[in-house]
Amino acid sequence: MAAGAMNRRNRWTASLADAQPVAYWLDDPGRPAALPALTGDERCDLLVVGGGYSGLWTALLAKERDPGRDVVLVEGRETGWAASGRNGGFCAASLTHGAANGLARWPAEMRTLEELGAANLDAIEAAVARHGIDCDFERTGELDIATRPHQVTELREYHAELTEAGLADGLELLDAGQTREQVDSPTFLGALYDRRGVAMLNPAKLVWGLKRACLGLGVRIYENTPATGLAADGAGLAVRTPYGRVFARHAALGTNVFPSLVRRVRAYTVPVYDYALMTEPLSAQQLASVGWKNRQGLGDSANQFHYFRLSADNRILWGGYDAIYPYGGKVRAEHDQRPETFAKLADHFFTCFPQLEGLRFTHAWGGAIDTCSRFSAFFGTALGGRVAYAAGYTGLGVGATRFGADVMLDLLSGERTERTELEMVRKKPLPFPPEPFASTGIALTKWSMARADENGGRRNLWLKAMDSVGLGFDS
Repeated sequence: MAAGAMNRRNRWTASLADAQPVAYWLDDPGRPAALPALTGDERCDLLVVGGGYSGLWTALLAKERDPGRDVVLVEGRETGWAASGRNGGFCAASLTHGAANGLARWPAEMRTLEELGAANLDAIEAAVARHGIDCDFERTGELDIATRPHQVTELREYHAELTEAGLADGLELLDAGQTREQVDSPTFLGALYDRRGVAMLNPAKLVWGLKRACLGLGVRIYENTPATGLAADGAGLAVRTPYGRVFARHAALGTNVFPSLVRRVRAYTVPVYDYALMTEPLSAQQLASVGWKNRQGLGDSANQFHYFRLSADNRILWGGYDAIYPYGGKVRAEHDQRPETFAKLADHFFTCFPQLEGLRFTHAWGGAIDTCSRFSAFFGTALGGRVAYAAGYTGLGVGATRFGADVMLDLLSGERTERTELEMVRKKPLPFPPEPFASTGIALTKWSMARADENGGRRNLWLKAMDSVGLGFDS
């Protein structure tokens, strides 16, 4: 091994030596105790399946719309134990995984989608205040950073496209010097600064706060209660659990990456594992060496990208880059740890911030993202409109799940609303093929995206073919 490579290996080996294999956010002494499981049968107006953001927002909004509605929520493990408690805590206004993805798919609706997304983020901020949810909510914005020359050109062209479409309000294009005044890294060559469209928060504390708010409004929550089956029951429906059934008029499914109770929905999502590290708290001197006075979220603009942000106690969360699809699409606990990815992330971290040499990581974890082929959520109903579902948030669920909850409640009400009239809501993405085609296609796509990063952003024939059929793997 060359001396330079050996030095890099020693650098990340030491930094990871004490990292705990658990999500930092969930490693909290204030984590609430699990509620009892369901034993026996229950009856209600609305059953919500899933205790992450999607389910909790649905239960909360259902009670706020109609305080007299009887709502039950069942969760297979503990609220927030999966993606809602493991993500980076970026709460974005975008409902479309960024304006570029939205413009490519729903150009005629983008102004409406952007307005609905901004209103949704405002409503999340208001709900956090109204319910007294202590989740370190900070409306700091986000920097989309260029680290290679071709990305500077791409950001400039993207900003021009958004300006022409009338979607550039609150966006500012920064050169290398302006970017490094915000956060200092020798790898930063420019950025697009979204000042209002993203908030930072503690994702687990948001989940636990939503859980308390739901309980306060009278929602009955049963944890460690997996839903194992769904069937019509007269004018309503019945959901099986290990120790009882829930009979309801309507159900909303917020199971996301886990197999849907509506079997035909399963082909529309695959689990893609994402990984993150959390550092020890930075000293005042270390923080000053980086700058970062405005505490924005950051992400680089490569296909295989990193996302990073400061926590409330000035740790740096550093995640992304590797996106791992397990053959067969199974969600398993053993996929939550991937040492080769953690080593790669640590090496990249010190390349980005060489001034933080010697900093150590305290936590290393992974989790599955419910990925769909259009990179933003899809919606639908089953059992004659008695069941609604939303899934496929593809990493933007911290904010967009509240919008999805409103969509599900609209669909269950049977009323036509601005939301239900959207093409985005009315149409589905393309489903994924069965194995072995799914894993082969995803592996080829990942290889092609890495090649594009190395070749000045040029997309090969495979990526162009995927673009042409609506499988726009551009993120």
